[in-house]
Amino acid sequence: MSFIIKFGTFCLNILFSIMKICPVQNKITYISRQMNTIPLDFRLVIDNFQKKNPTYKHIVLAKRIPEPFIGKIGYGFHILKQMYHIATSKVVILDTYCIPVSILKQRNELIVIQMWHALGAFKKFGYSILDQEEGSSSQVAHLMKMHHNYTYVLSSSEYAAPFFAEAFHVPYAKMKIFPLPKTDMLLNQTLQHKTIQKIYQHYPQLNSTNKKIIVYAPTFRKNEAELYKAVQEFIKHINFNKYEFVLKKHPLTKFVINDARIIEDNLMTSLEFFNVADYIITDYSAVLFEASLLDKPIYFYAFDYQMYMQKRALYIDYQTQLPGPVCYQIDELIDSIESHQYDEKKMNDFKELMIAPYQQSYTDDFVNFVLSEINRLCVKSGG
Repeated sequence: MSFIIKFGTFCLNILFSIMKICPVQNKITYISRQMNTIPLDFRLVIDNFQKKNPTYKHIVLAKRIPEPFIGKIGYGFHILKQMYHIATSKVVILDTYCIPVSILKQRNELIVIQMWHALGAFKKFGYSILDQEEGSSSQVAHLMKMHHNYTYVLSSSEYAAPFFAEAFHVPYAKMKIFPLPKTDMLLNQTLQHKTIQKIYQHYPQLNSTNKKIIVYAPTFRKNEAELYKAVQEFIKHINFNKYEFVLKKHPLTKFVINDARIIEDNLMTSLEFFNVADYIITDYSAVLFEASLLDKPIYFYAFDYQMYMQKRALYIDYQTQLPGPVCYQIDELIDSIESHQYDEKKMNDFKELMIAPYQQSYTDDFVNFVLSEINRLCVKSGG
């Protein structure tokens, strides 16, 4: 394994050195393994950037690694495409680990920004959980140079910055405080209204009754069996005469419920659905940071708490720092929803700690930073 990875890296670096002979363009490349469509954060940055500086070209390479072996071979060709655009871009923006960014020798002038797909640091990841059940092995991390070659890593707040620095194994000096651009969608009333109307067009039942809307957004688990049972148990206890139930699974979750009484959406993000929610339910998912900005009741359904904590540690104290009730049994969760438990002060304290305020907007602030970095390098190089 070690020899294969080292030999493969050597060969790719030879090819990459040839690609780097090509002229660098006024181009920003965005790379994601999270989904096969353009991530919302990328879309917002591109739209904003084009208004400020339309001379730049924007290339989005969004593609999951397929499960079948033949699909993985196809992904190898996708990596070659990534390599070309990395070699000829001024800036590369990531929301996940990117193999060619980390394992290849990059130009000194290339700006690489890790915009992790989770708004805040909740579950430990990356270098924080090497050699643990839910993490990578330290040997693989070393061979694959996991999260190397970043110019900057974004954090949602000063409080969370040490967690991100640890996860990406970067010096604190590389941390920059910029909450994700998509956070604007939870604060901008015009965007909120458009999002709500889009949801109502797809699911008119959410706007045609007086029922309260529950949005359940559980985190991804490698073993989905317990989550599947928990969702079924949740559905059994819902009073569908009183509530609409929206299940927003993690994009990598594979099981399907197929229950006509619920909305099992795959069209929009959890963040978008939070705009119409009366109650937001999650567990160990970082969507809690986005949800906290809406000042809506958040409940934490930790049906597998003991098991999960054995596999995955957290950066914050689950039982004391969360901005809503922590429920371990379904009856406890339903009672909390029915009694509308909501601590406004705890919610506000949590938001202030975890999510930094913006100056113009979250998207504007980040794009302005990218432009300033490009200008700084142009002055430095005399370009």
